[in-house]
Amino acid sequence: MPPPLTALTPPSDPGAAPEVQWRAQELLLMREVMRLIGKSLAPGVVLREMLHLMSELLGLNRGRIVLLDADAEPPTARIRHAYGLTQAEVARGVYAVGEGVTGRVLATGQPILVQDIDAEPLFLARSVQRAQLPPDTVAFMALPIEVNHQTVGVLACHRIRSRRRHLNDDMALLQILATLVGQILQLHSLLQEKTRDLEARNALLAHALDAAAVRYGIIGNASALLQALHELERVSHSQASVLLLGESGTGKELFARALHLSSQRRDAPFIKVNCAAIPDSLLESELFGYERGAFTGAASARAGWFEQADGGTIFLDEIGDMPLAMQTKLLRTLQEGTVVRLGGKRETRVDVRLVTATHRDLEAEVARGNFRQDLYYRISVVPIRLPSLRERREDIRTLALHFVNRANQANQRNVHLTPAALARLEAHPWPGNIRELGNVIERLVLLTDSTQVSPAELERFLPRGKADANPPPALPPHAPTMAAGSGAPLVRAYLPADSHPLDELQQMLALHRGNQSRAAQALGLTVRQFGYRLKKAQRGQ
Repeated sequence: MPPPLTALTPPSDPGAAPEVQWRAQELLLMREVMRLIGKSLAPGVVLREMLHLMSELLGLNRGRIVLLDADAEPPTARIRHAYGLTQAEVARGVYAVGEGVTGRVLATGQPILVQDIDAEPLFLARSVQRAQLPPDTVAFMALPIEVNHQTVGVLACHRIRSRRRHLNDDMALLQILATLVGQILQLHSLLQEKTRDLEARNALLAHALDAAAVRYGIIGNASALLQALHELERVSHSQASVLLLGESGTGKELFARALHLSSQRRDAPFIKVNCAAIPDSLLESELFGYERGAFTGAASARAGWFEQADGGTIFLDEIGDMPLAMQTKLLRTLQEGTVVRLGGKRETRVDVRLVTATHRDLEAEVARGNFRQDLYYRISVVPIRLPSLRERREDIRTLALHFVNRANQANQRNVHLTPAALARLEAHPWPGNIRELGNVIERLVLLTDSTQVSPAELERFLPRGKADANPPPALPPHAPTMAAGSGAPLVRAYLPADSHPLDELQQMLALHRGNQSRAAQALGLTVRQFGYRLKKAQRGQ
């Protein structure tokens, strides 16, 4: 809200000449208009208050700004901003170019001063009828508003002729204000144009990134996801090591593969190694290979993953789980660009792009002495953080539908989620991120008896972790989920994510034909976590 006019009016000096008093009012008006422009370039705010000040400080009443609508056929102009006019009077203020005083100013670009509206046949009295004006002699002043040397509108007002102030002074002031109005309109137009350009460029960028995401098999268009993808594409053609950071289940392998596919190494091998899934005693031979006779059972030589990735990309997932001894050997390989097979002496040169990933805080691991600082600096030249699913809630619906379609096709089912069930999925915290969402959907498709899954049916399959803001109703502790038509319990899907009883682990292992990696993935666990919990559950029998 602008300050009240009583606060704006300078103290009057009874002894001052009228001309001095008018100059003080003019300066006050200009100061306030410039203050408004400094606060906002929104024409609706600035221009209406300018017309208000014209009326209250200088007696230039019923001010209006008439703007040309060049797209109209034929071109017409109408009152866009006004002070002291009713809505009906504003609505009547429509003029053709050349029509009346206002139209003549639009047509010629020249100011017009009507000293007595009753004596001027051009004056239409269209907006304000003569009966609504004072009976005194009324003057009308209209000045062109220009943008880029083109007349785009008219600044006009009424004034009582009998006031002790020269009309020429008012015309000079109005000329300044009309110029200011033109500049405000021009700046606003430029700002709108720039905004449209930026929006168009952002839309093109989002479309390009979205298309890239589809190309790499990455689903979603959340801003955090697109930002990570944009960073990935910017470094794809360099040789810098990339460290993918983020929680488990955020799609690090998919991003690593996308980095490889978008690089110049796309036609060379992409090798993925899960450091947490390989026993410490085997990690060196897996990474660097071994010679014949290097250990019992080494009947022939074998190239390690680094040699197999030569010319391409090697992705070391969960590098934070790598033992310190192996970290030292990895650092030497990265520094020298060579590998030495286990049991061998010959150095083999390799050319690989290194991409690593971890859900650990490596800086904290370095501080605790669990991770080499020099290796950390070597692998984290370009760190890229992958957003959690909680930061991509707008993608949950799209991801859920994708997983449902994939599970339906793989298992010859016809399961669909109701809109309410999709909304419930969006409300879930998803501590296990995309992997957890995919596993929940796969279990649901396999085990539900419903074709249309409602929120109530969905609750049976949602893990009840501590972070769940909407926990489902309590279920009996030993009420198993039944496979459709089998009569056999398969999974207690309603149990907390960190509680997996022995029968669940064994049944999931049987479901995946003894493959611990697949069974662990289905439960949102690493292979080590699965093995640890299986042994713990067996000991607790």
